[in-house]
Amino acid sequence: MNMYKCTVMADTIGNTIGISENNPEYGYIRVEQVTNQISEGGWLKLVKRSALIKGTVEDLKAVNYKEGDEISGRILVKESLEPFNPVNPEKNLKIAGSTGIICKLDNNPIYRDTYFTIDPYKEDEFISHDNTEEIKDAQLIVKEATGGLASLLQKKTQEVDLEK
Repeated sequence: MNMYKCTVMADTIGNTIGISENNPEYGYIRVEQVTNQISEGGWLKLVKRSALIKGTVEDLKAVNYKEGDEISGRILVKESLEPFNPVNPEKNLKIAGSTGIICKLDNNPIYRDTYFTIDPYKEDEFISHDNTEEIKDAQLIVKEATGGLASLLQKKTQEVDLEK
């Protein structure tokens, strides 16, 4: 029995089927799922995942999925040291949050992709990065930059309030 469900999503104008830019005979349906992810340190975090179910436009139209429909299955993460797309390897680089830093193992980039599966026994495939110091330094810079901006906005707001 499969207790996992994914929700069919629509684009901004309500289309549930996206058409391939390279070949209009092929397309995809985007699904989302909120799942719990538990780190090796034991921390639980709810994460929203999305994946594409690809097929011919004819087949995708035939299943007639509408926005909000639920499909039995799961969205899994697969990480790799090999690009998923050799023609465009930058497409699936694993990035550390809002830092823009590429996660690496032994100075090799880690690639990350998501996919939909109905197999209840498949598991996520994560690769731990080892460029922790580079990421921590970038996080500190982001924190200082956004903290400085917040401080500046607060100061400007106070100045406006004093002028009133």
